[in-house]
Amino acid sequence: MPAPIVAELAAAVGAPRGDRLAARLAEASHAYQRERYQEARQLLRPLATETPDAPAVRELLGLTLYRLDQWRAAARELEAYRRLTGSFDQYPVLADCYRALRRYSEAEALWEELRAASPDADLVAEGRIVAAGCRADQGDLRGALALMARGTRKVEHPRERHLRQWYVLADLCERAGELPQARELFGRVAAADPEAFDVRSRLRALN
Repeated sequence: MPAPIVAELAAAVGAPRGDRLAARLAEASHAYQRERYQEARQLLRPLATETPDAPAVRELLGLTLYRLDQWRAAARELEAYRRLTGSFDQYPVLADCYRALRRYSEAEALWEELRAASPDADLVAEGRIVAAGCRADQGDLRGALALMARGTRKVEHPRERHLRQWYVLADLCERAGELPQARELFGRVAAADPEAFDVRSRLRALN
């Protein structure tokens, strides 16, 4: 565990106990990274009970619950993380929890905060994807398309965020019946990374 997190836990429960909790948090992080989410949850729940004001614990538990599709519980943990830190790091994940719960106004409010702050290009891209998904879920395909189109310009050396946004816009175009545009966007993704997502099969279905 990074030294600031060890110090955070030690401040909450004392040095000897803090070291043991840090070791348990490291074990939970290891399980999470290997997609053993049930194991991570079992390790993290007692930690969150004992150290409710430890941001690293609440964040990892929230992400673990998100991976387990436990949207309401995940949102509770990620809201605690947001309150404790003021960080935008998990805004897209929190917004996606609210989207899954059909709490669209709360998801949109998070997007507006994230868009206004623009703390990081990758975070803003993920937030835009979730916000567009909210609009599409509510039947506003045109609104979703307009939102995604703002962040999907061509770039010479695309990064992962560009591929993800192009793919989402392509999917929305296909759903809206704009098939030539969908082909062009899926083609962009395939040209940059033929193994990305299921882009090959999406292109085959359109040809």
